[in-house]
Order: sequence, then structure tokens, then C-alpha cells
Amino acid sequence: MKTGGQLIVEALKANGVERVSCVPGESYLAVLDALHDSGIDVMVCRQEGGAAMMADCWGRLTGVPGICMVTRGPGATNASAGLHIARQDSIPMILFIGQVQRDAREREAFQEVEYRRAFTEFAKWVGEIDDARRIPEFVTRAFAVATSGRPGPVVLTLPEDMLVDEVEAPAAQAYTPVEAHPGPSQMKQFEAMLKEAQRPMFILGGTRWSEDAIAGFQEFASRFKVPVGCSFRRQMLFDHLHPSYAGDVGIGINPALAKEIKGADLLVLVGARMSEMPSSSYTLIDIPYPAQKLVHVYPDPEELGRIYRPDLAICAAPAEFAAALQDLEPPAAPLWAERKSAMHDVYLKWSTPPQTGPGKVQMGPVMDWIEANTAQDTIFTNGAGNYATWVHRFHRFRRFNTQAAPTSGSMGYGLPAAVAAKQLFPEREVICFAGDGCFMMHGQEFITAVRYNLPIITVLVNNGTYGTIRMHQEREYPGRVSATDLVNPDFVAFAQAYGGHGELVERTEDFASAFERARASGKPAILEVKLDAEAITPTRTLTQIREKA
Repeated sequence: MKTGGQLIVEALKANGVERVSCVPGESYLAVLDALHDSGIDVMVCRQEGGAAMMADCWGRLTGVPGICMVTRGPGATNASAGLHIARQDSIPMILFIGQVQRDAREREAFQEVEYRRAFTEFAKWVGEIDDARRIPEFVTRAFAVATSGRPGPVVLTLPEDMLVDEVEAPAAQAYTPVEAHPGPSQMKQFEAMLKEAQRPMFILGGTRWSEDAIAGFQEFASRFKVPVGCSFRRQMLFDHLHPSYAGDVGIGINPALAKEIKGADLLVLVGARMSEMPSSSYTLIDIPYPAQKLVHVYPDPEELGRIYRPDLAICAAPAEFAAALQDLEPPAAPLWAERKSAMHDVYLKWSTPPQTGPGKVQMGPVMDWIEANTAQDTIFTNGAGNYATWVHRFHRFRRFNTQAAPTSGSMGYGLPAAVAAKQLFPEREVICFAGDGCFMMHGQEFITAVRYNLPIITVLVNNGTYGTIRMHQEREYPGRVSATDLVNPDFVAFAQAYGGHGELVERTEDFASAFERARASGKPAILEVKLDAEAITPTRTLTQIREKA
């Protein structure tokens, strides 16, 4: 006889779970008690949104579900921010929510929410476990749903009284991963289409990749000499200095790359959905019938043909497709080889940062220093805001699993993601980029980094405004600034008060030494970089945007 709480933890261990993030609540005390001597690491967070974003990051960097636990009502609704990220970003994650006792349901009891109605848009599946004997069944299903097809989050709610029931239940077993493979006839048709093409273009995106899959795809790109781009905030899927790399397909795309995509006679999407941001608001590919011949490779049949009608639809996980590519033979002299080289040269120019701009801190030289003084396996995290452009356009990703950033455009993600990444890979450097607005969304998780001795480095770009919104505001309503100015704390004092390392950078030449001192401190660190609000983009100032409007 075991309690529901014990059965939950046993099912997690059976599925290989090593860590969970949580904010504790009385609604799931029985689970917390079972975790006490389970051997599972419990990362106690300060806000449920941050806890959920940590679980998302674990799922993002490992491919197996990140686990988060929160209490009912306010705890669950706080966690919905991370749940939404995992849904739009196709990240495997399981959110356990303590629920009101069964005999109080449908009375609007204390903190009661009906999650099967409230969270349907946020999760692939929302289930409630009424009978403790069914816990192994529900948890196994949760892992299977979160990882199969298009990955995503699952929500399981746990009535408080169910968790203390003592029952007999079958021993939990691990879920069985499901992989989708391309068929031989599909690969033969794909090979023929590729060899007939004169202007092919590959775009990589999504999840369910692996280090071996990335290496295999890069080897294919070398043999076939094809141009390759990466979808929005998926840049870690291809080495940016590989001669086939053409650039990132996301917000603020290089106009030259956009032109090449529109002019391609064969477009191959591998793992990518090509939603609004990577498709430049659905302008790169015509809907529903693309002008380019389209090959769409995706592990979920419901996504194939959902927006774009492909000429060839291949229901396969990216890793399995990459493996199948090794059997293809390239043409002796590919027609597109010179085009590929030209596109890579254009990318190199596009990703070289400007050296001048308004104010005393120039982000171009800062990025140059970071590029020259960080290892290829350094993990970069960020949330949302114009500051992120400096990472996404000017950092050249070299390795798989070095990026954690939300394609959903959620603010506040970078810091909790950095905490999770450093916990997962303590031997690797983790750098969080954040704006002053973005940081304050989940800045309290800095204390979580301090508590667990996770020496992340946060480059906090402080321009005193919600920069992206201010940029749009000046374009649409020039000179009428409303609701975008910010008043900030002393971020150096903030870092020090939390027990970390903090420094203020007010001149470009001070950044390098400040960064090195942050590294040497061995503590979580914040480098507050004072950036002039005029430097709103790498190429245009606020004044220029206003005057053009």
C-alpha cells in the first residue's frame, strides 16, 4: 500500500526524472514528502512562472520532459507563462498542479480552477487523477504525449485528498519513445526533387534534434553544398561558420536572405513549422500554395498541410530524416554551389556588428569581445526585447545545445533559463542576456542561482525603457511616448543584496575587465550595461525612426 504522493514520485523515477522545479503549496504536501528522500533534486523557486520556465529549459536542452510542480489557483496561473512558452516552442514538459479535494469541486472552493477548461490552449493534454491507483497510467501517458509528434507541455492535476489515499497500484514503467521515420519512396522522391533543383534552400527548426543529427545534417550539407538557414531562435541547429550557413530566418531577417527564400525553386523545411515570426508574418511562403516547391519534414502529421500545402510531406522526426540523408548521393557538380558560397559571404557581412552608435557604450565591440572570449559550448539565454538582437544577429552559434530563447517572444525567460541550464551543465559557461524590462519579470530567480551556487553571468542591457514597444510607438505615434519609460533599481546593489556579484558598465572599454571579474568571482553575476535609449537597434536610432514616421 502506497500513498498517491509516493506513487507520483515512483512514476517520475521510473521515467528517469532527476530534477524538478517547484514553488511549494499545501495542496501537494504528500508529493513533497515523497520527494524528501527520493534522490530527485528539487529546485525551489520564487515564482511559479520562473519555475515553469526552468522546466521548459530542461526540456529544451535535453529533449526529455522538464518537470514542474506548483500549487492550485494562483500558483497554476502564474505557471501558465512558462506553459505557453513550452506550447508555442514545442518543448516537452509536464506541469503537476495541486488541486482542491475531490468533495469540494465545482463549488468554487479555495483557489479552485477547472484546468481542463482553463488550460486547453496551453497544453497538449490536461488530465486530472481522481483515483490514485491510476497514477502510473496517467504519468506514463503524460511522458508519451509530451514527447511524441510535435512535443509540448502536459498538465496533470492532483486532488489533495487523492495524494494521501493509500492504494495498491502496478509498479510504474518508463514510457516508450515513438519515432517517425521517412519512407524509402519518400527519400527517393526527395532526392530526385533536389537533383532537379537549381536554387534549393533548407531551413532547420523545431525540436527533437540531437547532437548526432546536427552533425549528420552538416555532413550532408557539406557533401551537397546546399545553403542552410535556421528558423527563429533555433540558430544552435547549424554551425554559423559552416560554409553552407546562410543566416537566421526570423525577426528582422536579412533582406538578401528573404529574397533568396522567396526565389528558391525548392524549399525544404526540416522540423520547422514556419509560423508568424520566422515567415516574416507569413510573407516568405504563400498560403496555402507556396510559389516554391515545398518539402516539409515534420514529426506530426497534423502540422503537415496545416498552413502550407507541401509538394512532398514527410512525417519524420528531424533526427531520423538527418540519418536517412546519409544514403543520398550528391550530383558531381551541384548547380547551386556558387550560390551557397555567395549566401554565406552575405551572412558573414550581415553578422558583423557595427562599431559605433549613440552613447558611451557600444554593443558592437561588446559582442566582438564576447565572440573572442567565450567557448563554443557556452550557453546563451535570453527573453524578449530589442536587446536580444545583439545576440541573435551578431553571435555566431557553433554548437548544438547552446541556445535557450523563447520563439513565443515571452519576456522574463532568460534568467530562469540560465539558472536551469547551469544546473544541467555546471561545467559550461552560461550567459544570460536581458533587458531592464525583461529582467524584472523574473529577476527574483537570481536568488535561486545564489542558493544553488550556480555562477551564471547576466548581461543586463539597461536603456530605461520597454525598448521594442517604444520602437513601435515612435514608428506609429511619433513623439507621443506613453507607458514605455521605466524607473529601475540599482542593479549592482540588487546583485550584491542577493549575495551575487554586480558591476556597472558605463563605457565600452570597461566591459571586458568587468566580465572577467564576474567570471573570477565564482558567483552569480549581473553586469549592468548602461545603453543609450537612442541605440534602439543596431542600425537605426529612435530619432531616425521618429523622423521617418
